[in-house]
Amino acid sequence: MPLITAPHLEAPDDFYEALIETHLGLELQESHALNARLVLLLANHIGSLEVLREALQAARAGGSGSITQTETR
Repeated sequence: MPLITAPHLEAPDDFYEALIETHLGLELQESHALNARLVLLLANHIGSLEVLREALQAARAGGSGSITQTETR
């Protein structure tokens, strides 16, 4: 299964709000650690190394090929 880059979140604004709220009150290092744990949890959920490699490449490319703000509206 290829990486899904088209808008796919059920409630993107709600997810973004929850993500920001999760980081509230954290120091920078705590926020980075939270992000690392979240990435590992989601990677485990995805499970496919092929899909994860596609996601890593898209993220490293600066979002090229990934969801953009205008695509989600």
